[in-house]
Amino acid sequence: MKIAIVLYEGFTALDAIGPYEVLRSVPGWEVEFVAQERGEVRTDSGVVGLTADRALAEVGEPEILLVPGGMGTRKKMEDEELLAELRRIDATTKWTTSVCTGSLLLAAAGLLEGKRATGHWAWLEPLRELGAEPVGGRYVEDGKTITAAGVSAGIDMALYLVGREAGPEVAQAIQLGIEYDPDPPFDAGSPEKAPAPIVELVSGISRAE
Repeated sequence: MKIAIVLYEGFTALDAIGPYEVLRSVPGWEVEFVAQERGEVRTDSGVVGLTADRALAEVGEPEILLVPGGMGTRKKMEDEELLAELRRIDATTKWTTSVCTGSLLLAAAGLLEGKRATGHWAWLEPLRELGAEPVGGRYVEDGKTITAAGVSAGIDMALYLVGREAGPEVAQAIQLGIEYDPDPPFDAGSPEKAPAPIVELVSGISRAE
């Protein structure tokens, strides 16, 4: 199984690295980071950089395509070169996936037309404007497309995908190996659970990005 994780300036680190840590743990699976050009790509914080070892134009026919989200998403939604490459690769994938606002890139490329999809809760309505049917949940499967909610949900999505492809035992072994057993000190991980002032604060920050 070959997996291509797409990088672009302004992606969110955990959107890419969370799923990477899960997917690279499956024996025989090959994960590579790709971008429009080879070389270092910086995250939305500007502090972290990952290296794309292959340009998108060089990517053949990976079974899994994964698009992370991040503040750079909005600018890239108008990058026709990138969107065309996503369409080309999607044409032969077994699974096309996204994390957080990465679903906006899939939608902008026309890959979520009429499909149920999710993303960061503060950016669900733009999915509707792009032809998708936005829904909640940590991840949503519709056909060969799996979209994950915000940032940390990429780990859940990746484990689910491993379970679908390699079996639940492999997925559970990976979950135990990375000790993914969330027990946060606060129960504010969704807008339904967080206090209203916190929801408004994060909404304002998201709108300003």
